[in-house]
Amino acid sequence: MSDTDVTDQQPQDNPGEEARHESESRAPLEADSIEELQAKLTEAENRAQENWDKLLRVNAEMDNLRRRTERELENAHKYAVERFAQELLAVRDSLEMGVAAAEQEEASVEKIKEGTELTLRMLEGAMDKFNIQSIDPQDEPFDPERHQAMSTVETPDKAPNTVINVMQKGYLLNDRLIRPAMVIVSRAPKADDRGSKVDQQA
Repeated sequence: MSDTDVTDQQPQDNPGEEARHESESRAPLEADSIEELQAKLTEAENRAQENWDKLLRVNAEMDNLRRRTERELENAHKYAVERFAQELLAVRDSLEMGVAAAEQEEASVEKIKEGTELTLRMLEGAMDKFNIQSIDPQDEPFDPERHQAMSTVETPDKAPNTVINVMQKGYLLNDRLIRPAMVIVSRAPKADDRGSKVDQQA
C-alpha cells in the first residue's frame, strides 16, 4: 500500500473526526436559525400584542355604543310625547282662558261657544300635526276593523249594516287604530214586518 492510499483512507478510518468537522460546519447555520426563530417569535409576540390591543379597543367601543344606544332609547321612550305635549299646552291655555271668560258677568253663550270652537280647532291642528285622524263613519258600511257596534236598529230606508248613528268618534294614529268608533248599525226589517207593510199598502 502506498502513502497516497493511506492518506486518502484517514477520514474514513476516523468517524469521530468526521462528525466534528460536520458539526463545526453546521454550527453557524444553527446559530443563524436560532436568531431567525427568535426574530420571528418576537415579531409574532408583537403582532399578538397589537391584535390584543385592537380587541380591547373594539370591546371598549362596543360597550360605549351599547350604553349610548340604551340611553338614547330610554330618552326616546321618555320624551316621545314631548312635542305633542307642547301642542297641548296651547290648548290647555285656551281652555283656562275660556273658563275665566265664562265666569265673568258679561259672558254670553255666543262668546263661550266661539271660544270653545277656537279651542277645538287648536286641538284638531295639534292632532293633524301628529297624524291623528278621526273616524266618523256616519252612513258608511259597518267596518268591524274600525267600528264597534253598540246596537242594531231596523231601518227600512237604509241598507243593512249601515252606520246610522255615531255615538263616539274613533281615532287612528298613523293609520293604526287607537280607538274604534262606537256606532249604531241598521238591520233589515223582519220578514213578517215586510209582509205586513206590503199588505197594508195593498
